[in-house]
Amino acid sequence: PGTRMNSGKLISVARGLAPADLILKNARMVNVFSGEIEQGNVAVCEGNIAGIGDYREAREIVDLDGKYLVPGFIDGHVHLESSMLSAPQYARAVVPRGTLSMVTDLHEIANVAGIEGLRYVLNSARKLPLDVFLMAPSCVPATHLETSGADLDAVALKQILRWKETIGLGEMMNFPGVLNRDDGVLSKLRLASGKPSDGHAPGLSGRELNAYVAAGIQSDHESTTLEEAKEKLRRGVYVMIREGSSEKNLEALLPIVTERTLPRCMLVVDDRTCVDLLKDGDLDAVVRKAVGLGLDPISAIQMVTLNPATYFGLEGLGAVAPGYRANLVVIDDLISFRISLVFHNGQMVARDGEPVFKVGSSASNSLGHTVSVKSLRLGALRFPSTDTNGVVEVPVIEIVPGQIVTRRRQEQLRIVNGDVLPEVSRDILKAAVIERHKATGNVGVGFVRGFGLKAGALASSVAHDSHNIVAVGADDSSILTAVAEIERLQGGLVAANGNRVIASLPLPVAGLLSERSMEETVSGLANVESAASGLGSRLDSPFSTLSFLALPVIPDLRITDLGLVDVNEFRLIS
Repeated sequence: PGTRMNSGKLISVARGLAPADLILKNARMVNVFSGEIEQGNVAVCEGNIAGIGDYREAREIVDLDGKYLVPGFIDGHVHLESSMLSAPQYARAVVPRGTLSMVTDLHEIANVAGIEGLRYVLNSARKLPLDVFLMAPSCVPATHLETSGADLDAVALKQILRWKETIGLGEMMNFPGVLNRDDGVLSKLRLASGKPSDGHAPGLSGRELNAYVAAGIQSDHESTTLEEAKEKLRRGVYVMIREGSSEKNLEALLPIVTERTLPRCMLVVDDRTCVDLLKDGDLDAVVRKAVGLGLDPISAIQMVTLNPATYFGLEGLGAVAPGYRANLVVIDDLISFRISLVFHNGQMVARDGEPVFKVGSSASNSLGHTVSVKSLRLGALRFPSTDTNGVVEVPVIEIVPGQIVTRRRQEQLRIVNGDVLPEVSRDILKAAVIERHKATGNVGVGFVRGFGLKAGALASSVAHDSHNIVAVGADDSSILTAVAEIERLQGGLVAANGNRVIASLPLPVAGLLSERSMEETVSGLANVESAASGLGSRLDSPFSTLSFLALPVIPDLRITDLGLVDVNEFRLIS
């Protein structure tokens, strides 16, 4: 990818002087250049498209019987780690759904294990029918307001940018560092000069947005309102419209897509759980929903093929045209987007939603011992007050359903024996983040509203972006039980009540990824989510929502192992 194929054999097949390796006959091709539907045959040679027209001679001919042929989907912004699947199992989930290329910065696993984590995933994906393009992770750690397991400075980034898999700079979450002209942040942007540099600027506008874009940022996936997306588009930023498991921005942002703005817009998933991948789909589900909301089907296809290929400079991908890679998806119609066949480099890799390629094992788990917690006692989870008894006003994190942004609320809570207590009857729970990389003993404690738990606790070693252990609970004892189980498992998701573990999903690879099959992982996630529901949670994806509670680069209020974070002011608060 990045170059067009031009071998002598390919040219001979294109001219009709030699038989093709494969002909896809009677296709209705979606032309993403002209916006037309063409009818004809597609000749494939050496994994590339030789030509489109009246080709008849080939070693293999597949009659598509008038079905639609579209380019393989390209996810321009995704974190594989959020699926909790290994690379081979992730490919099993998304390739039959038409996703044949993914652009990722792998900053989740990098925050735990640095360069070793990046190499682990890339090595696991080597022989899969899924092209993995790396954006060098720019923010490891994301901020100085938490403790991460690794630190990738400009020297490390320079090395990563030289890798053959690396095509640009990953999302620059530290937008305050850009605005304040931090030398380390600006040096990373300079290193990536001439390459795509992704942004991450929730709510940024006016002069601050001007400064952020002037520093070299070229895209953004964090818009949640139409006006925000419009302003970024006007400033020359590619708008990535995100529709993930917890972040659902498609309906709000879709009106930005017009005939004139289409080339600057993409559809991405960002974070999608294995349950959603299996039951609903990947980019195909986003395209299906966009079309259902009124978007022209060909425009939707352009937004997951030609547009990301153009932005990222993937010259040989994103279209059904001579010289392009034969990454192709056959769909029944342009409404349901049911996928019947998938080809990668001209080889059939999926049929009727099922993979037909062999999945080997992941790279050997060299990241199996990454959870180290200093011994905790009940007192570690106290939220102390200078008053002995009475009430006190404290900041509370409020969950916004369907979004990863939060709101800051001020709530009156009771003080008993100098300890501020949660109030389950008002849906105000204890929230805690426990450092797990270096056994520092750091514990951040606060309160959260919106989970709906009536009893017990939920805990997870998936806690964006530094991936310490994040927990919410109705009582301290339940939280400690859940945290202890995560340490025993060396990573995972846990639901507990009192001193009893109700359900768990082990994630032993860096505390982020499962070693089980997709089906087993989905079953395990469904089990812990069912347990969360049994404890009273009313969220569709409670553990996904929990994972973002500790993300100190998304407004308004967050919690890390160092304490509560006011994201708008980018500082810890008491």
